[in-house]
Formats: sequence, structure tokens, C-alpha cells
Amino acid sequence: QVQLVESGGGLVQPGGSLRLSCAASGFTFSTYAMNWYRQAPGKERELVATVYPGDNAYYKDSLKGRFTISRDNAKNTVYLQMNSLKPEDTADYYCNARISQLYYWGQGTQVTVSS
Repeated sequence: QVQLVESGGGLVQPGGSLRLSCAASGFTFSTYAMNWYRQAPGKERELVATVYPGDNAYYKDSLKGRFTISRDNAKNTVYLQMNSLKPEDTADYYCNARISQLYYWGQGTQVTVSS
């Protein structure tokens, strides 16, 4: 079955960096777009970035230049490199894939940006 497992979250100071990973299994990873979402406390879940099978990427406008999404099809893994982190980036980050009109989610990884 489809499984998405995120890792790499944690506590980081403002201005710091983190790299999130999402290991995927149960489907042909290389042929699907992969998404990162986040949900801050008290807010709705929002799309952060998408990487397509051909490596083209989409970013939430306000995150362009700080966040980079990438994929390694040999490892069935999608990454989110987050630089110059701000307190407002504090959220639970989720990996997501839409497969056969169904949405699959990982369990999430928590990112806290605080001094």
C-alpha cells in the first residue's frame, strides 16, 4: 500500500536551515507529482511546493528563494530544503501524493523556528 514517511523536522533558530525528507513506497514514485504541505497552529493546511515527474517545481509565492523541493527517484524520496527559516515557518509539514484521484498523506514532521 502507499506509504509516505517524513523525517528531518526539529527545532531551529531563526535564519537556520532544515532539510525534510519523505520516503515513499507502494507506488511508481517517479511518475507522480509530489507535494509538501504545512499546517501552522490554528491555521489551515497550505501547499508549500510541488515537484513534478520531470523535476519542474511549483512554490508558494512567499517561499520562493528560501525553500527548494527536489526528488531522488532512485531512492523514492522527495526533499524540502528550507533556508533562512523564520518563526512564521513553524508548522507541521506533510508529504502528499495524489494517486488515482486519492490523496495520500504522511504522518507529518514538526518544524519549530524559535530562538
